[in-house]
Parts: sequence; structure tokens; C-alpha cells
Amino acid sequence: MQNKDEIDPFAGLNHAQAAQRLLEDGPNELSPPKKRTVWHILADLAREPMLQLLLAAGAIYLLLGDRGEALMLLAFVLLTVIISVSQEQRTERVLEALRDLTSPRALVIRDGQLERIAGREVVRGDLLVLTEGDRVAADALLLEANDLQCDESLLSGESLPLSKRAPPGPSEAEEHRVFAGALVVGGQGRARVTATGPRSEMGRIGKSLAEIEAPPTPLHQQTRRLVKLFSVLGLSLSAALVVIYGLLRGDWLAGLLAGITLAMSMLPQEFLLILTVFMAMGAWRLSRQRVLSRRAATIETLGAATVLCTDKTGTLTVNKMAVAELTLAAGADATSAGELSTWQADEPALPASFHLLLEYAVLASERDPFDPMEKALVELGQAQLPATAQHPSWTLQHEYALSPELPAMTHVWRRDDVAAAAAAAAAAAAGDDGEGAGFVVAIKGGVEAVLGLCRSSDAQTQALLRQTEAMAARGLRVLAVARSTWPHPWPAVPWPADPAGFDFELLGLTAFADPLRPEVPAAIAECRAAGIRVLMVTGDHPATALAIAAQAGLANSPAALTGVEMGALSAAELDRQLQATQVFARIKPAQKLALVEALKAQGEVVAMTGDGVNDAPSLKAAHIGIAMGGRGTDVAREASSLVLLDDNFAAIVQAVRLGRRIFDNLRKAMAFVLAVHVPIAGLSLLPLLLGWPLILSPVHIAFLELLIDPVCSIVFEAEPEEAGVMARPPRDPAAPLFSKGLLAWSFLQGGLILLAVGGWFAALLSYGVAPEPARALAFVALVACDIALILANRSYSGPLLAGWLRPNRMLGWMVAATAALLALALGLAPLREVFKFELPPTELLAASLLLGGVVLLLLEGLKRLFLNRP
Repeated sequence: MQNKDEIDPFAGLNHAQAAQRLLEDGPNELSPPKKRTVWHILADLAREPMLQLLLAAGAIYLLLGDRGEALMLLAFVLLTVIISVSQEQRTERVLEALRDLTSPRALVIRDGQLERIAGREVVRGDLLVLTEGDRVAADALLLEANDLQCDESLLSGESLPLSKRAPPGPSEAEEHRVFAGALVVGGQGRARVTATGPRSEMGRIGKSLAEIEAPPTPLHQQTRRLVKLFSVLGLSLSAALVVIYGLLRGDWLAGLLAGITLAMSMLPQEFLLILTVFMAMGAWRLSRQRVLSRRAATIETLGAATVLCTDKTGTLTVNKMAVAELTLAAGADATSAGELSTWQADEPALPASFHLLLEYAVLASERDPFDPMEKALVELGQAQLPATAQHPSWTLQHEYALSPELPAMTHVWRRDDVAAAAAAAAAAAAGDDGEGAGFVVAIKGGVEAVLGLCRSSDAQTQALLRQTEAMAARGLRVLAVARSTWPHPWPAVPWPADPAGFDFELLGLTAFADPLRPEVPAAIAECRAAGIRVLMVTGDHPATALAIAAQAGLANSPAALTGVEMGALSAAELDRQLQATQVFARIKPAQKLALVEALKAQGEVVAMTGDGVNDAPSLKAAHIGIAMGGRGTDVAREASSLVLLDDNFAAIVQAVRLGRRIFDNLRKAMAFVLAVHVPIAGLSLLPLLLGWPLILSPVHIAFLELLIDPVCSIVFEAEPEEAGVMARPPRDPAAPLFSKGLLAWSFLQGGLILLAVGGWFAALLSYGVAPEPARALAFVALVACDIALILANRSYSGPLLAGWLRPNRMLGWMVAATAALLALALGLAPLREVFKFELPPTELLAASLLLGGVVLLLLEGLKRLFLNRP
């Protein structure tokens, strides 16, 4: 009986062992980003200009002897700190969850089963399965290696890949080990993890990687410029006001207080808060759609996508392959596809004549397949082939991986002793020395590629090509299978440089069914309505691609542009073809990059899907690179900006929809912040210019900030999407967020509120209302107008009432909290004294609240005039 601490060399760790080692050694990651403690957040807040102005105002009130005002400001500082800390911790929790989702993946064997887990969960003793395109998750000792090559430039600086092989026993030699962070660029292997996290080579020398920060996005840069401009303007006006007040009235402390009030009213500190929260929450919302955003700039770009280039297999289709048909290559004299012998999957048993074709199709697949077509072949082989044709004891000796030049997989197998002896005896009887009879070669891949390596007659080749066309026209994916032997002693005679060095005999065709995802037609129709062109870019046969495109409602032309045809086009001809073609077939990875560059040159904003190592350049070149999370390689994930966890095309459309919503809400929040600061600044400045009693002091502005901060960063972020979000063309990516139109609309709204509240205050004074009740009434009117401003900016489309009644739980909480605080400020005598209020008559209080409703109606009317201009 196996001890619970022993490791099965084939089954790997069990889940209990893995959990225990994760607990003992910690996660497999470099020093994680240091979590910001409350003290770090408080230290940052202490450097915020708004908080410094509040504290300065409190100090001045103490000098003036107004302890009530000073204590109230201190209370507002405390509330601001509580809100800021809770928002920061909420954002940090979201980012932590996203870090867990986006950590590198690893394919391990646990309890004998292949599992794809987060790289941080790999533990010492885990059995890693390494394939081309993987990023090695931890330091490990090789147990098996077939033509394994690793790029360790991240560790050593050596640009050339290094060959790796399994040692005959325990070894510390580098050629027998793989290291965390290395990239598998060829072959495959299995390895036992020996060190994780900070104990790995990467952990010892690469701690600085965790400290690298991404550069600011264009939107951040634009926002910082605006914040700097407003800050300089506000502080300059405030300094001028202090000097003028002191010189004209001789009260320098009161002048300093007035200057602080004006500075607080003009500082747009909310802008950077909005961006931080919106980008973090946007990435979190995308992750709930099973889409990971790896770069903040992607969220800015999503709503501007004009062209979506998508793969077929696994993206438009379900990626659950089943063998649908087998066709034998026998019949050299065949003149039509109908004369070829074909087996359909709905037939009960596979005839013996098809066993050889299926046997070599399985031999050309991995033992533990990850590819859906290989899985389908292996499952059919296990169900239909006799035990003697399954060869569990044969050893994979050499492998030629798929390449852009030859889209086919080739395996060289060493037969077991019995089979090799029988083959040698047969060879000797035929007059051969039999030295190479122990090696069998199997190849499967693209029909044209495999046919090019085989000794087939023209008639046989043409018949098989016609059969391929017929299968592909039914939406089937077709591969050819061939076999050979290696008649030379190895290693005395090395393997050929490529599969063309073998003498192949064609065995037949295998055809796979991969049905269209049911949600794809509706998603493509939604893209079309949103002004987004969808192009299918696939390595499949043109007929297969066109069949699937027709089912998806994609193709509007009877022909697909093939890679060969594309390679023969000039740049001008390619531009013309791009305008008329939606299906691109037999496209090589390098040609994907050419397509992206050609589309970008036409001014398109390009989203491109990919999954392989060779897709990385096109993913990186696209404005939005989209990697497949299920079947994609780590290299593709690292080159991309989005990762689809479900490899589902509909998820891309949902991401575009969400990207448009996020950008809409960002504009609404920015417009609100700009607009709300206009009346606050104006009501701080006008009384000084016109000789009125003061309306606003630092206490009032601190109260208003408690309304503004949660609204801009939480309420608008939670706004549902606009009704026609996917029924309008993509936005211009070159258009700035702070456009002239947005600035004009914001200042127009703010100016209207300033006019309404300032006029109301002037009217109250002219009718003989004392300054204290007039100030209370003006403040109530300002708060009511600010709520009207929120309601007016919630929606830019749809009926009036529908925009106000859109569900938003956060808005309800915010309005209720504001009403409660305002009621306390008016109802409690100590607070009225601090705010310098007197309780006004009920009818005038109702009129102040009604003013907010009037402003809301005016804003709605202006919105329809201003935002619906041609």
C-alpha cells in the first residue's frame, strides 16, 4: 500500500499532498505585491491637497476661536478618510482577485488526471506536462523529453533555445532541468517540480520583476494634464483672492479662509479617483463575463473596435471534435470521390480495412492529447481498434511539431521487442538487413501538406482532393494520414532534418465534426448592428471555413481568400480584397500579422483572436489581442490584452458591449465632476465680488465632497448600459475623453445651476431674508440641484422618465444618506450653528427643493438640444 507521502511517478501528487505542500511552502510566485496597509493609505491621503486644505481651514477656525467649525471639519476629514480607505480596500480586493485569475497556468497530473491550474498553485513534487508554447511554472527535473527546447533568455540572456533531455538518474545538470520563467519553444516533456516561488532560480534573481509598473495609459495622461491645469488655475485664483481680500478688507485670516474655500471648490481631485476605480471595476466586470483584461488600456479601446478577426475552431465552434468520417486512400484508379471507401461515424463498428488508417492517426497524436481532434482520434482508437493495434508499450523516439511551413504532426516510434523482432524477420526474409525495422513513422495534418510528402498517383491525389472538398463543404475539418519506416540504424544515422526525409505512404483521410456554437449567429448579428465587421481567419480548408461561415450568418460572398492567393497580392490588391472578403482560409500565422497591419493601415481598430506561439506577433500588433484561455498557449496569453476563459466568441461581443458601457459611464462621471465644481466655485467667489454675505465655507464644501466622491466613483460606475449601446457605430479612438463637446456640456450644466442657486440667494436677500436662513436655503437648493445633475447625467438616450428610473441601488443609498445628513444639518441646533444656518420657513424650504426639480427639467431639455445636434 502506498504511503500517503509517497509520490506515484505516473499519477503525480494527490490533492491532499498538494494542499499540504502549498500550506508548507506558500504560493508559487515571486514576492507578491505588498498589500497597502491602512497606514500606507493614510500616508497617501495626508499628501492629498483637498485633505491638507481641510486641515488648514480647521487650524484657521481654531485661531479665530470657532471650535465648532474646527471640530466639524475634523469630522468631515474623518468621514473622508473612512470613505477613501473603504474605496481603496474595495479596489485592492478586486485587483487581488484579478491577479489570481491572470496568474500563469500550468498543466499538471494529480491523482492520475491532467489538470490546468493557476501557476501559483504548483507545489514541490508536482508532475508538470510541458508542451510547445508553455511558460514553465517552476524549477523541475525532467522525467521525459521529446525534442524539448527551452528559451531561457529571461534567466540567462542567451537568445538561442537550449535542448533538454531526461537524465538516466538524479541530475543537477542544466540540460536535464527546466526553470521557472523559461518558454517551451519546441517538443514536449514531463518534469518533477523541485523548487517553487522564491526558492526557484527566477525567485532568487528576478525579484525586481514584481516591481515593474506599466506606463500610464493615454487616458491617464490626459486626465493628469487636466487635473494639473485646474489645480494651477484654482491655486492661482485662490492666492490672488487672499491678497485682494487682505488688502481691501484688512482681515488676512478671513482672506486666507476665503482663499482655501475657493481652492477646495476648484480642485478636481476626483478625476484620478474615477479612473482608478473605473479601470479596476471594469476589469472585474469583464472577469465576471469570463474575460480577463491584462492591460488597463484595453478597456479604453474596447468600445472603439471596428474589425474583429476571429478563428473558427473553438471560438465560433464548440471545440468538441468527433470523428465523423474515415476515407481510405486505396483505389489508385479511382476517378471520382464516390469510388473511395468511406466509413461514417453512425455505422456501428469500424471495418477491419479501416484499422490501419485509424492506428496511424492515433500514432501521429499525443499519448495524453490536449488537442480536441487528437482526443477524438484516441477515444475512437480505444473503442474500435484491437489491443494489438494500440501499442501501449511503444516508445515515442522523435517528434516533428507543426510548423507554418508544414502544418502536420510527425511521430517516430520505437517498436517493442516483439514487434521489432517480427519486423526484422520480415525484412530479412525480403533481403533487407532489418537494422531500422524497429522504427515506425506516423504523420497527420493538412491534406495538401501530407499529400505533398507521399508517393501517390495523380488520379489518387485528385480523387482524395475531391473527397476533401466534399467533406469540407459539409463543414467537416479534414486531415490526411500517412505512414513510413526508418530503414537505418539510429543514432548512427540521425533523423532527417524534416519529415520530407521519410518515404511516406498515404493511408487516407479523417474528417471531424465541430458544430457551431448556438449563440454565435446572434452575436455576429449584434456585431453587425454595432458597426463591427467580423472576419473569419482560419487555417482550415476554404470549403470548411465557408460552410461554418454560412451557418454563422457571416459570409456575404461565395469565395474565401486563401493564404496562397493572399501571398500573391500586392498591397493595393490586398486592400481591395479586405473590403470585400469576410472569410480567410489556409492562413498561416505570419499572414495573420500581415492582415492586422493592412487593416490598421486602413484606419481600422482591430481585435484579433489567437492561441498558438506563432499567433503572438499578430496578437501583439492588434489593438486588442484576444487569447484563448482554454486551448491557448502562455505565449499567446502574454502577448494579448484580453484572455477568453471559455474560448467563446459571444464573450468577445459581451466584452465590447461592456467596454462601451464603461466608457459611457466614465464620460458621465467626468461630465458630472466638471459640472458640479462650477456652481461650487462660483458660489464661493460671487459673494466676495458682489459684496454678499458668504454662502459657502470649507465646512459646506467638505459636506458636498461627501456627496461628490461616492457619486463619481461608485454611482456612475454602477450605471446600467444605454439602451442603444450596441446599435451605434464604434467611437473614434482618436477623440479625447475631455472633448470640446464634453467640456462645453459640463460648463453649461454647471453654469445653469450657478445661475439658479445664485439667483435664488440674491432674490432671498432682496426680499429681506436674513443671511443665515438665506444661506441654508441656498445650500439646500445647491444640494437639490446637484442631485438633479446626477439624474440628468445618468442617461443620454431614451425617454425622460425611463432615464430617471433606471435601476441603480448605489444611487438610492447615496440620495438617502445625503438627505439624512442634510436633515441633521438643518434640524440639530449645534450643527446649524457650525454651518451658520437658521431654520428657514417650511414654504421657502419646499421652494428650494422645488428649484432642484425645475433645474432637472431644464437640464433634460438642454440635454436633448445639446446632445442631439447633427
